Parts: sequence; C-alpha cells; structure tokens
Amino acid sequence: MLQVQFIRENKEVVLEGLAKRNFANAKEILEEVLTSDETRRATQVSLDNVLAESNKLSKEIGGLFKSGEVQKANLLKEKTSQLKEQSKQLTEDLNTTSNKLQELLYQIPNVPHASVVAGKSEEDNVEIFKEGVIPDLGEHALPHWELAKKYNLIDFDLGVKVAGAGFPVYKGKGARLQRALINYFLDKNIAAGYNEVQVPHVANEASGFGTGQLPDKEGQMYHVTGDSLYLIPTGEVPITNLFRGDLLQEKELPITLTGHTPCFRREAGSYGAHVRGLNRLHQFDKVEIVRIEHPDNSYQALDGMVAHIKEILNELKLPYRILRLCGGDTGFTAALTFDFELYSTAQERWLEISSASNFETFQANRLKLRYKNSDGKSQLVHTLNGSSLALPRVLAGILENYQTEEGIKIPEVLIPYCGFDIIN
Repeated sequence: MLQVQFIRENKEVVLEGLAKRNFANAKEILEEVLTSDETRRATQVSLDNVLAESNKLSKEIGGLFKSGEVQKANLLKEKTSQLKEQSKQLTEDLNTTSNKLQELLYQIPNVPHASVVAGKSEEDNVEIFKEGVIPDLGEHALPHWELAKKYNLIDFDLGVKVAGAGFPVYKGKGARLQRALINYFLDKNIAAGYNEVQVPHVANEASGFGTGQLPDKEGQMYHVTGDSLYLIPTGEVPITNLFRGDLLQEKELPITLTGHTPCFRREAGSYGAHVRGLNRLHQFDKVEIVRIEHPDNSYQALDGMVAHIKEILNELKLPYRILRLCGGDTGFTAALTFDFELYSTAQERWLEISSASNFETFQANRLKLRYKNSDGKSQLVHTLNGSSLALPRVLAGILENYQTEEGIKIPEVLIPYCGFDIIN
C-alpha cells in the first residue's frame, strides 16, 4: 500500500508510474485520496482540540468543587457534556474518513521501478537473458502429460476422483522425482544463506491483506468459510506475515527465509490446451525465498536472488530465459519483477517457472513492518520474494527436455536425491 505522504509529495511520479500499468482513473483516485486525507487530518485536529479542552475543564471543575464554587463547577460540567458529544461525533467522522481513505489506498497498485517499461500484457515484457540449449528431440517427442501416463508417473484422472481437475496424483518415480526437487531446492537455498521455516498452509484475512492478496485476488483463493481462513496461494503469504506488526532492529537486517509449501489457486476461468497436464493446477508445490531488507540494499538483494535462481537452472541444465515484466504485466504489489521461463521442447513454448520481485515498502506498509535506524527512528523495510522454484513446470520441463528413446534421463545434480538416473 502506498503511503499518503509519498503520494502527496510525489503525485506526478505516482501518476507516471500508474500510467505504465494502464491503471484506470488514476488521477481521480489520487485526488480523492488527498482530499480524504486532508479531511481526516482536519478532523483529527478538531478532535484533539476538543479533547484537550475537555481535559482542561475537567481539572478546573475538580478545583472549583474543592474550593466550594459549586455553581461555576456545574456550568463547566454542562460545557464538558457538550464537548463529549462533539468528540463522539468527531470520532465517528474520523473513523468514517479513515476507513474510506484505507479503501481507496487498497485500490492503488505499487508504483513501478524506473526500469519498468510501459506495456499492456506479457507480449510487452523485455527479455534480458537467455541460457541453455534447446534439445532436438525429433518428431516423436511427447508432451509431459503423455510421458507421465506412459511411465506411470502422474495420474491426472485419479486426482479428479479425489478432488477434481487440477489436483494430480504423483506416483512411484514421479513422486520421488518431485520430492527430490523439493529437497534439492531447499538445500540450495540453505547453502545460499536462507533459513528454512515450516509454516501454516492456511492464512487469516489479516495475512492476506498484509501481502496484498486481499482484496486484489480474493476470487482466486480458496476460502474456508467456517473459520474465515484462506488456503495459501503461495508460501510468500505465511512467511512474510511472520513479521507483521514487528519493529526490527537495523542490525537484524537482512532476514532471509526459505520454505516449502503446497499452494492452492482456484485459477477461475482458466481453460484450453495451454493449461493441460502440469501447466496450470489448483494445487502444486513450491519452494519460496523471502527477504526483508534495508531499503538501501533491496535492489542489490534482488539481483542476488536472480543470480541464485539462475544457478539452480544452470545446474539442472534446462533452457530458460529471464524477462523484466512491463507495467501491464507486473503484479499489483510489485515494483519490479523478473520472470524466469523454461522452454518446453515438446510443447514448443515458454512456461513461467519463477518470479523474483521487490515490493519496496508496499507490503511493509500494509504489514506495519518497520525497523529502527541508527537515529532511533522507525522506517518501513523493503520486502522481496521469489520462487526457488515452483515444482510443476520444472518437473514438466525435465520430463520433456530429458526424454530419450531409452527413457527419461535424470539431471545429474538430482541423481543423489532420486536414487535413480533414468525413468524407463
């Protein structure tokens, strides 16, 4: 969530940034924010003055009663009653205005970083890096869903029986390969300095608002209505919310965490051949990395996250590219996002497998997550997160890109984790 003071002092910068996102009615909403904030501040001043006067009169009344000036004391009591009514009304007005301001701020996405180009969709994203050789598999190459069936690795129909479409069942070597990837990703992250945590797979409403999934993506999350909890759409939600409302010491930064969780997404409205097999699921596993950083260091940290994910993909020897997302494709809460895409040789298209984002203070403002600097003042931290990595499309890429006439070879780095070197 943007800070009102930032909007007030940088209105044109905010408008330019929101224009990159094609954010409708930006000027009108910002004007309404500033007007509501002026009203809120004026109401707060009036309330403070009324309360101060009321406190002053209360002290005078006590003195008058002690000195026997009952009549004067009773007159002042009548005035304090009037002031009490005024303060009650002003408090109601203040709450109404504050709530309105909060709702307006929830509608405004983050301001993109200066390097983000304007654009409407993924077609306008900028490719900044490409690595790996796309293998020539010949005309008989199979997509991963056919390979999964051929080698009895994943049963999509059995998942439908238990839960519905989009909930696959991994079997035999398919399950072992999935577990191997999880352990490999966690080990890589831990070796890079991330501390592992195991977190709840459900989150309350405050957590959803804290990281920005609510109210923006409410329709895409599974809601446990009886307990007003949400199945997490990503490990980012519970991991980042571990620090909601905290005041950290500067020496505690950076905080670097990693965790494996299942992720649940309704993916409402997703149909067609592009979502076949593992391409898009309602439940999938992901290993996440989260950083809480000093504002001066956050973009250096983002570069480090990108380099770390590159190292993992290089070890897996999978062809991939990195995109800097344009304004229209950047997520609501992010200031800058780099997407990693893996090439699916059998499908002949790029598949997103990871995002690394810097949210600057946007999430921290919602989370009320601050640190105390060397001057003793509290300031908002910067939050970052990345997928390291999402399992389904990485698994799909391995099945497709490593297929041979003899079977599916296992990337060398995963063999110690799997206990086998080929699926046949």
